[in-house]
Parts: sequence; C-alpha cells; structure tokens
Amino acid sequence: MAPRPSPALTFDLAAKCPTTKARAATMHLPHGSVQLPMFMPVATQASLKGLTPKQLEETGCKLCLNNTYHLGLKPGQKTLDAVGGAHKLQSWPYNILTDSGGFQMVSLLKLAQVTEEGVRFLSPHDGSPMLLTPEHSISLQNSIGSDIMMQLDDVIATTSPDLARIKEAMYRSIRWLDRCIAAHQKPESQNLFCIIQGGLDLELRKECCKEMVARDTPGIAIGGLSGGEAKTEFCKVVDTCTSLFPTHKPRYVMGVGYPEDILVCVALGADMFDCVWPTRTARFGNAITDTGEHNLRHAKFADDFGPVDENCKCMICRLPSEGGLGITRAYIYHTAAKETVGAHLLSIHNVHYLLDMMRQVREAIIEGKYPGFLKAYYWRRYAGDKEKYPSWAVEALRGVGVDLMIDD
Repeated sequence: MAPRPSPALTFDLAAKCPTTKARAATMHLPHGSVQLPMFMPVATQASLKGLTPKQLEETGCKLCLNNTYHLGLKPGQKTLDAVGGAHKLQSWPYNILTDSGGFQMVSLLKLAQVTEEGVRFLSPHDGSPMLLTPEHSISLQNSIGSDIMMQLDDVIATTSPDLARIKEAMYRSIRWLDRCIAAHQKPESQNLFCIIQGGLDLELRKECCKEMVARDTPGIAIGGLSGGEAKTEFCKVVDTCTSLFPTHKPRYVMGVGYPEDILVCVALGADMFDCVWPTRTARFGNAITDTGEHNLRHAKFADDFGPVDENCKCMICRLPSEGGLGITRAYIYHTAAKETVGAHLLSIHNVHYLLDMMRQVREAIIEGKYPGFLKAYYWRRYAGDKEKYPSWAVEALRGVGVDLMIDD
C-alpha cells in the first residue's frame, strides 16, 4: 500500500546503489529541500556552540537539530510562543529537527522515573518535581515549530541485561506514539517521526517496525543505539530495520556521527544521522580529516603552517586568495587550549567535513560508484593497511555486497 502523503514532507528518491542498500533522495520540508543521505549538526540549545547562524549556513547545513528538553526549560514555552518558534529565536531560515526530550530525561537526570504517564524528574534548576508526557513533549515541539518532531519514546540502554524492561519500553514507545499523534496540533506544517525501539533483540525490533510502520508517520527513526553496544550488533539492528521500512520515507539513525559508522549505515539503507561529536571533539582540539582525527593541541603542530586539512575547502582551510581564512595548524595549536576561537574554528571545519563527506556519498550513489567510494575512503583512513580495518565494518559491508579486503 502506498504511504499517505504528508502535507509538510515529500520524498523524492533519486537513485539506489546497485550493490548496497544505499539511497540518494531529496526531502522537501517547510524550510527548504534537503539532500539525502545527510548529517545533522546538533544545535542543542538553539545554537551550535560558538557558531553564528551565518557560519552554520556557510558549512552547507540545511537541517540542524534542537533539543526539546533544553528549550522547554530555557527559554521556555511561553517565550517560544511569544517569539514565534525556534526559527525566529535563533535566526535560522532553514529546517530544524527536535528530539523529544526523552533521551535527556534518562541520560542527564539521575532521579528520572519512567511510568506509563510519562517521565518524572526533578528540575535541574530548583529541584521541583516535573513530568514530561508524550502530550507535553509534542506541545513543546509545536511551540518550537520544528520541521521534524520526534515522538517521546521510552529509552533503554542497549547494553541493559533486562530483556523484560527492554520489551516493556518497546511496547510503551508504541503506545506513546499513539498519544503523540493524537496530541499533534500542526501536521500541516510539522512532521512527526516515530522511533523504533527493542534493544539488540532483532525480533523485538521487527515487531516494533511492524507496529510503527502501520502508524504511517512521515518518517521513521531507529533509536536506542550508539550506547556502547558492540558495533556488529549495532549494524544488525540497522540492517534489520531498514529492510522493513517503506521505500519512500526518510530513515533516520539517531545519535550516529563517526564517519565510518555513517558510511556503513548508508550502505545498510539509512538516510539521516546526527551527533554532537564533531563539535564536541573540536573543543578538545581535534580536527576530522580523511586520515582520521588529529589533535592540534599536540606540540608537533606548533610550527606547522599548513592548513588544518589540505584537502578541505571549508572557510577555515581555504586560502584568503580563494575567499577563505587560511587558518593554519599552528594557529589552532596556539589558540585551542587558551582561546575559545580555536574550538570555534575547528567546529566550523568539522561540521563542514561531515556535510561535505555526505555530499560526496550522495554523488557516488547517484553515479553508481558507492562501493568504490567506500573502498577508497577506508584505504585513505588507514593508509592502505587493511589489517587495521575494523572487523565490524568489514563484516557489515560484506553483508551488502562490498568486500573491503578485495581490490577492484
């Protein structure tokens, strides 16, 4: 049965990889079109730390992530309603995705208690009792005005040995989706995505997929991963779920940001990713490059007057003659540990790196060359030493027809 069209989202499939499950598509949202597959930078509190909206725009970003929990606390729903939503609050003319706040309830708050009603916790500001329900999460996201909203789900670490609790959380997430759908006041301008739960149990994941897909939300996310589980198990969950998803809907794997993880997930049929890692690692002085991450706080870079990444065309790495800033590794070394500007500059570079990587991925899929792209990327990252290739990635890609260990 063809999916019911959403007035706030259309999905145009442009190409499928003839070997893997990778797809290239365009997702049309209320604040502009987005090319898939794509990476979403995380602007948790309506801001990427240290970046102006214009600087974020210059990285090529067309969809960033805000956090419902944080914005609900500050500036608060009353202010969001008064200003007209987060787009106006942060002067961002492009798309916003909001996560529901449920993950923060569990990960940040030690005293959170999950019941059928919602998540009870103590305010981090004054210690007063608070309750986040599916209805309140959706109400907050309606006030934020995000183009994509996430359902409130019951989040359990995949490493939990309590299968009964994982099963309970999966079924509760389904029930909470129904409550989110009923509470959603603006389906004509905001898209509600469901979230597949079930831990590492593939049968639970399959059952959850069946139930969630039947609700026919505009998009589908895979949640509860990137929590310390073995990467082999992580890949099995992604592969299992994408095989059960409709073709003409965006597929979002939540909390994934490492380049190798993203590239494998794309091969397994996923379209959207997010993570705080590129900006967080920048604050520790790390620059993301094709050959891995380089800590520019190391003394060996003190007199290195080359660009942060000689293969990068971001504003930081480009020469002034090319319209860039011409920032050197030596300057980052000088500022990263002492001045906030070093972290800001690396944040711009790291976000640009991941967005540009996704542009290359999309181009390779459209040209039917994604397997070759994967092999070339891993070759550069590990300097041609195949013995260093992560076994989980080799295994997962073999499952979709790409053998990294064999040269074409």
